Formats: sequence, C-alpha cells, structure tokens
Amino acid sequence: MIPLRDNIRSRRFPFLTVTILVTNVAVFFYELSLGDSVQILFRSYGVIPRELTGAVVDMGPDSLRVLATLVSSQFLHVGWFHLLGNLLYLWIFADNVEGYIGSFRFFILYLLSGVTAAAVHVAIRPLDIIPTIGASGAIAGVLGAYVLLFPWAKVKTLVPIGFFLTVVEIPALLFLGLWFVIQFLSGLAALAPGNVAAGGVAWWAHVGGFVGGAVLLMILKPARAVSPSS
Repeated sequence: MIPLRDNIRSRRFPFLTVTILVTNVAVFFYELSLGDSVQILFRSYGVIPRELTGAVVDMGPDSLRVLATLVSSQFLHVGWFHLLGNLLYLWIFADNVEGYIGSFRFFILYLLSGVTAAAVHVAIRPLDIIPTIGASGAIAGVLGAYVLLFPWAKVKTLVPIGFFLTVVEIPALLFLGLWFVIQFLSGLAALAPGNVAAGGVAWWAHVGGFVGGAVLLMILKPARAVSPSS
C-alpha cells in the first residue's frame, strides 16, 4: 500500500516540515557528489551500534562525536528509493502534526523520535558494525503522533488488487496501525536465528520511533491546541 495524501488540511504553512524535507534532499545530492567515497560519510555520521555502545560505556574522548550520530544519521539516505519513500510519508503526515503542536514542539518530537528509534535499534543489535542511516525512525515518530491526533482522518491509498491498482480511502488508525504491525512482525522475524542482516531494514528503529513519537506527543502536546480543519 502506498499513501497518496490525507484529507486533513493544516491551518498554517508547515515551515519546519518543508525545511526538513529540503535539508534531506540537499544532503542526498551532496552524497551523490561523493561517488564511492559516500561510504566514508556513512561510517562517520551514521549510527554504528557497536561504536555507540562503546561510547556510552566508556565515555572516551570520541564519545561526543559518536553520540552526535544519533542526530546526523537522520539526514542520510542510501538511495533514491530510501529517500523518496521517507519523504512521501513526511510530506503526507508531518504537516498536520506540526500544525497541531507548533513548529518548535514538532522539531523536538521529530529529532527525539529519531534518537529514540536509533537507541532501540542499538539496544536490539548492540554489536552490529553496519551504519544505520535514514529519517525513517524520526518519521515513524511523526506517524505515532499522527495516529493519536487524527485516528479517523482518511488516507487516500494506492492498493494492488491482483494485477490492478486502485485508490481507496483508509482510516489513518487502520493504515498506520497496519504499518506498525508490519514493522513489529518484521522485527520479530529479524530476530530469528541466522537472520544476521535483518533484511537491511532497521525494523526495531521504526517500532521504537513510532512508540516514542506517541509518548512524546503526550508530553509536548500544548494545553490548548487547535485541530486543523478537515
């Protein structure tokens, strides 16, 4: 299923959402300019679980740089599909969350959801040496907040039926609930013995980000927020 848009219009221009989107695109084009050297960028600014685990335990001179990758990794992507998939979800769901809680609170929710997502991934796979990058953990936090704020919003979704594609409207609670279940079950499957690579996807980062975003919303939600009109 591919989301196309929701039926909620924000009351204000989503300045921070657009800023995050443009920043991710700009960083990705910088990655493209590096050619094969991009792997050095990923290893320097992506989250490497074993390094992060060591930094937390030892708190050596390099620990601050390693801890900073919890944020820097959120703006790196491994390819066009990775980038565009993340930005599609950001564009559809983030504007309404930002419009509801305000740009400053949204900024905190977005970054801390990404940090929480990475921390959960590291906790599950503390000895991995493969860099983890991408905005999906932070965006999962936005989805967790969205489903609490707008559970009955309608999400226009492209759905394959046999050999054909059709567009249907699905309640956000069902669409995002199914999304979360898929991430959770995929995470459980990745823990199976012999599944070392976990399919190249940090499923538990998605789970952690989603739950983290929902919890952060309850902490950051303004006392008198005005819901965007439908």
